[in-house]
Amino acid sequence: MQIPYTKAHGASNDFLLTWSNEAPTENLSKVAERICHRYTGVGADGWLLVTRAPEGANYHGSIRLINSDGSEAEMSGNGTRCAAAFLLYAGIGSDEITVLTGAGLKSLKVISRQGLEWIFEMNMGKPQIVDGDLHFPLPIAGGNQDVTILNVGNPQCALVVENFDFDWQIMGAELEKHPHFPNRTNVSFIQAVDEHTIGVRFFERGAGVTMSSGTGSTGAAVTSILRGIVKSPVKVLTPAGPLNLKWEARSADVLLVGPAEIVASGDIYLQEAK
Repeated sequence: MQIPYTKAHGASNDFLLTWSNEAPTENLSKVAERICHRYTGVGADGWLLVTRAPEGANYHGSIRLINSDGSEAEMSGNGTRCAAAFLLYAGIGSDEITVLTGAGLKSLKVISRQGLEWIFEMNMGKPQIVDGDLHFPLPIAGGNQDVTILNVGNPQCALVVENFDFDWQIMGAELEKHPHFPNRTNVSFIQAVDEHTIGVRFFERGAGVTMSSGTGSTGAAVTSILRGIVKSPVKVLTPAGPLNLKWEARSADVLLVGPAEIVASGDIYLQEAK
């Protein structure tokens, strides 16, 4: 089996992108696991299948995201920016581009371009607090954790911490699969820096620890604003560098500014997934 791909990353959150008509039609979960494997595949946090929009559509392309563990996700903020870069590189769209995701239409605006790196402003939509309380007591080993549960196109569980000098990766894995989240969740750990800055670490559903996350940064920024930790605009310091977000009112959409860069292309060779 031979599968063409383009590799891109959004703030080191990396994806393989393939036109849907050039991808296999069966065993996509198994294929994603194999091609995203860091040692025996090309390596990525997820695989994006991209489809050109039909004539007359109100968007430029649609995407389907399969995580590196073979599970399917509604969307990825960083991945959607990568898909926009992929479409633009293919000559589809212009300085404003709309991508259809599993969480609906997402609009992006090109802020700048240098070579194969674009900076986009992406409309992340309106965040929703789930379970009706900013301070939700979630029982895990060692006692209740004060979390905020949101939906920003995909599920998010955000925790405010004093620092990252603890096994947050282990806690993230426990929270991702907590019984409260039957479909699992993304997890972000938030450290206050100043009135417009937070540091965040991410444990993503289906991918584990990632260097950054667009939706995770959105959930973390919204949580921090609502809890009075920061004010908009918010700089989110990820291990891969900053992402910048604005959320001016509860009725407003969240706007995220961040990069997407195309770094490689080629063909994947693998035996038929069984």
